[in-house]
Amino acid sequence: MATTKHALAGSRGAHARAILGSKLHDRLPNVKVLLVGAGGIGCELLKNIVLAGFGHITLLDLDTIDLSNLNRQFLFRKKDVKQSKALVAARTASAFNPNVHITPIHGNIKDTQFDLAWFQGFDIVLNALDNLDARRHVNKMCMAGNIPLVESGTAGYLGQVQPLLKDRTECFDCIPKPTPKTFPVCTIRSTPSQPIHCIVWAKSYLMPQLFGEDEDSTDELDQAEEQGENAEEVENLRKEAQAFKYVRSALRSPATASGAAKMAFQKVFHNDVLNLLSMEDMWRFRDKPVPLDYDLIRDDQFTLRGQVASVADIATNSAPQTNGVNSKGEHLNGSAVGTNGTSAASGPGGKPSQGLKDQRALSLRDSWALFVSSTERLAARLTSGKETIISFDKDDDDTLDFVTAAANLRAAAYGIQGKSRWEVKEMAGNIIPAIATTNAIISGLIVLQALHLLRSAYGALRNVHVQFKPSAPLSAIRLSPPNPRCGICRDAYAPLRCDPSRVTLSEVINGVLGGSGREVSTYEDKRMLSDPDFDDNLDRTLESLNVMSGKFFSVVDEDGDLETITLAICNLPPDHPADGPAMILPDPLPQPAQKAKPIVTPSSAPSTPQRAPKRPAPDSADGEQPAKRPRTDIPGVSPSKSRKLEEDGLILLDGEPMEEDIVVID
Repeated sequence: MATTKHALAGSRGAHARAILGSKLHDRLPNVKVLLVGAGGIGCELLKNIVLAGFGHITLLDLDTIDLSNLNRQFLFRKKDVKQSKALVAARTASAFNPNVHITPIHGNIKDTQFDLAWFQGFDIVLNALDNLDARRHVNKMCMAGNIPLVESGTAGYLGQVQPLLKDRTECFDCIPKPTPKTFPVCTIRSTPSQPIHCIVWAKSYLMPQLFGEDEDSTDELDQAEEQGENAEEVENLRKEAQAFKYVRSALRSPATASGAAKMAFQKVFHNDVLNLLSMEDMWRFRDKPVPLDYDLIRDDQFTLRGQVASVADIATNSAPQTNGVNSKGEHLNGSAVGTNGTSAASGPGGKPSQGLKDQRALSLRDSWALFVSSTERLAARLTSGKETIISFDKDDDDTLDFVTAAANLRAAAYGIQGKSRWEVKEMAGNIIPAIATTNAIISGLIVLQALHLLRSAYGALRNVHVQFKPSAPLSAIRLSPPNPRCGICRDAYAPLRCDPSRVTLSEVINGVLGGSGREVSTYEDKRMLSDPDFDDNLDRTLESLNVMSGKFFSVVDEDGDLETITLAICNLPPDHPADGPAMILPDPLPQPAQKAKPIVTPSSAPSTPQRAPKRPAPDSADGEQPAKRPRTDIPGVSPSKSRKLEEDGLILLDGEPMEEDIVVID
């Protein structure tokens, strides 16, 4: 016994055992933890949990190491640049504790292979992510699987750690997050005046138009017209949308893909600009843009503000011109007039300084060359058949190059200051500069909260903030309960193991409802699959509806009385017999709770009439909830259509007629 105590006292975990207690310390080697993200917080956090003795760590990250990461992500070295963050971080951290097993995965946490069954293989999940969409996805998975999650984030000197546990604490989506700033559609697409306008246009408009889904932009333009934007301008944008379809086809055809870059360039930076210039009223009080010419820039014969394309700065601060006009008010329109200002980033003779590749200023011809090469690379990905749509990702070099080039070319046409590739990545990817010290503090706090969750010490959990206050740098507050009207953590979750190619939508609905017969609508994310008045998809398989493993399938009560049932689609078990049933229903079936009804007090009631919430009946004058109005079946109108009329404020009365037929307007 004395020998055992002496061995423990001399072991590397002696201090940890004394602090954590033998029970928790002995459990740590068997804990399975998922760490999502190997960036600034992720590197510090991986080091911490390895040294703490978490036995089985799965590290997942989609990104590769960039030179700019090395000032704060200390598991990487210069020789590791362009390699997978997850693989390198795991290799480096493994040397800290040989008793820990680290499984690195270079992938996207939103990939369908990482379904609910995969998440449920972990005891706890630690988030070290840098984007809102992925955070929401992990939050939903953890709420569905009732898996403890520790959420975190930093912004400069500020940081936050938030432990999340279904039914005990609020989830990540219980409190609405600020929405990204938006810009009027016509400002983005016709009259930009700032670099961010050009970047948003390239990322959110041009990129989807050329490489994304073939969507009809009619609704967006109709809305812009209704909001009072220039009718002539909107009509011109409608014509642009039609012209894009031809360019899209060229990018996807092997026979025409090689010339698609020129086609796209001429359409966007030449023809569209000429079309805008033809609308004289638009330029009465603003400067005119300059049409760019593909062939002249390629041959270095195009001049912009007195400089040929190979050395032409894109509206640098030293040039006292904006939007294609010099200081004397003369429109340049690509001719050799104007000043010969060069940027601070230019070297001798006006040539761009090499410096760091991502941080050097791009000339007009640099941007042209980058546009051509990135467009050809993206077109090759489409024609290979491996991808049908390509979306912007700040960590995808091809898409980042395309957005950088397109934004700078548009800036050149409109006389707006250009941005380096690094600046575009920051602005398009919504990146906030990180500080190593903040990451280290937050990582330590994450481990503390994770230990509380593992020992089920829920009363000790705290929401911790790192503040820019020298007198009180840390703020710890008790956790709030779940928001009763949260659309994520209040759902009734259950896994549905099935073969999507053999199971139909109606079979899933009938199986999950257990024959209750209540009216429901079904959704995959925000995409409606069926409702009581739309049953075209009921006999289709889940596979034909693109409801596959890793996705969520929601069953929404039409009356609005019950919470939503959300099914996490998972594959059948590996040992499931080939001739066995195509679907394994959850046992027991999910039982959604009653929805929380909003309470409206007389003092808080709005002074002007407002449309009532979708389902709940309005409160009576004395504050008591009236009995639910009986359903009225109207000849020729389905019950759900009848309810829709009621939602719009119309109550159709039946039974004994009064003195007159009355329609009550809410």
